[in-house]
Amino acid sequence: MAIGALKENHHMAYIFLVQMDIPAEHEAEFNRIYDEEHVPLIVQVPGCTACSRYKLEHSAQDDTAKYLAIYELETPDVPDTAAWKAASDTGLWKPMIRPHTTNRRHSVFQRIAGTVHSPATT
Repeated sequence: MAIGALKENHHMAYIFLVQMDIPAEHEAEFNRIYDEEHVPLIVQVPGCTACSRYKLEHSAQDDTAKYLAIYELETPDVPDTAAWKAASDTGLWKPMIRPHTTNRRHSVFQRIAGTVHSPATT
């Protein structure tokens, strides 16, 4: 399935992966501010349609960050916009959480194929 077809079907053609670690003593506040303030601000940015967050269960790499956010984007440049920066710098995230984050990684991926589901079990 071509990317153009994905866009026509309203499936996001890009995702922005944000990975990071936070010291244990800041973890509760990190999750509260991320969920209650940061994500709701970011998903209001034009071109960002959704966000899902994950916590690492296990990895084959020792340096994999503990937290992952996946933002669904309409275009790959959304995280570089003034609106994204403004939303990212608003509220408690920038002064209270960002200084404590480590192992930060940011990556934009383009969708190249549709979702394949396993057959339903009967």
